[in-house]
Amino acid sequence: MQQKNWNIDSEGMMGAGIHFGHQTQKWNPGMSPYISTERKGVHILDPTQTARLSSEACDLVFDAAAEGKEFPTVGTKYQVADLVASAATKSRCHYVNEKWLGGMSTNWSTTETRLRRFQYLQNGEDTGGFDRLPKQEAAILKRQLFKLNKCLGGIQYMSDSPDIVIIADQHEQSIALKECIILGIPTICVVDTDCDPDPVDIPIPGNDDARSPIRRISDKSTLAICKGRSNSKVPELTGGGSNN
Repeated sequence: MQQKNWNIDSEGMMGAGIHFGHQTQKWNPGMSPYISTERKGVHILDPTQTARLSSEACDLVFDAAAEGKEFPTVGTKYQVADLVASAATKSRCHYVNEKWLGGMSTNWSTTETRLRRFQYLQNGEDTGGFDRLPKQEAAILKRQLFKLNKCLGGIQYMSDSPDIVIIADQHEQSIALKECIILGIPTICVVDTDCDPDPVDIPIPGNDDARSPIRRISDKSTLAICKGRSNSKVPELTGGGSNN
């Protein structure tokens, strides 16, 4: 079995600015175990705990990837949307970087219906089917395709409700997190000092408002997933999508 060494250290985490939290008056008391101090009215997260929990998250996704499990990454903030898509495409995972549609997991039958419609329209455009339709009808279908691609492009190959969900920002993705809790789906989530870590299976304390910290965590998890995929005896999943 491949040795799990993700080379995650607290100094590197601090270099990415991952330890900067919110102003002290905005904190969630549940984050107190992960806060080391405060500086000029801002909470400072403990980077050693961030490194430890990041390593735990990498272990989990490595094992999951080796078992052929499906796990989308969810992050819709404009600062990280492109990072989410890029990392997911590289690791052949699924992603949501525009909007998590309510019921995407808890009402999977509806999601499947939307995906079939999206794939039907995508095929129509790819094969030139729209060109044979009246202009007004083609324009309506193209608008439908555009909207579906924004929301579903990153999960177009997902065949079932996910096994694990990676969340870049707890507040922005509260609906996704609630659905995971309802279904008992394990979650990995970056939690800032204004978040509640209790509902998350592996909370990674970190600054969720900047690109550099999210990129740092994303790079490590992507590496773990890719190594898990290469270690797998399960046929490789098709993942990622065309959404930008």
